[in-house]
Amino acid sequence: MICGIDEAGRGPVIGPMVVAGIVVKEDTDLIKLDVKDSKRLSPKRRKSLEAEIKKLGTYSLRVISAEEIDNLREEMTLNEIEAGLFASIIEELCDETVTVYVDAASTDEEKFASMIQEKLEEPMDIISRHGADDSYPVVSAASILAKVKRDEEVELIEKELGEEIGSGYPSDIRTRDFLMRWINQNGDLPPHTRKSWETAREMLSRSKNSTLDEF
Repeated sequence: MICGIDEAGRGPVIGPMVVAGIVVKEDTDLIKLDVKDSKRLSPKRRKSLEAEIKKLGTYSLRVISAEEIDNLREEMTLNEIEAGLFASIIEELCDETVTVYVDAASTDEEKFASMIQEKLEEPMDIISRHGADDSYPVVSAASILAKVKRDEEVELIEKELGEEIGSGYPSDIRTRDFLMRWINQNGDLPPHTRKSWETAREMLSRSKNSTLDEF
């Protein structure tokens, strides 16, 4: 048995981070589906693959809100948060017979595997690699499950706020425009924003300074 774990939404300033894990007997059927890193697939293709992936194994998802991320970052790093989420999925889905493949969040692959292992009750065979979502089909499958779920969460946020927010990433001009517009209109960051993110703090500070300059 093999398990793949990956996340979607580690870096955005808006919206949750989603971690997904899936356990399958082998990756033959995933290879037949031609799964890839979710970033290399269109939204339509990801959605169609998600339904097929879920038929092939046992899976689990963790959705960590922006507020939860902010609160946890007061006590730990983002890598530690992610390692804890990976560990919780391993505890739920895997036993000692399962080999676990994860997309390494840390620059040090082995260190990230150790961070996960430290949070587990029993030793596990953990393969931590950069680009695992491209190298291992079972991790590609997990990345697709995570990305589809995060996209759904972003759509819910847009419906709640009544505005298009873009991808939620700081590099997305649509997201930056939305944030500045909301801050200028409301004097604060919108719901579902990671207030601990430098982008959010800078934009809020810039808006307040501009307001003071008007006087």
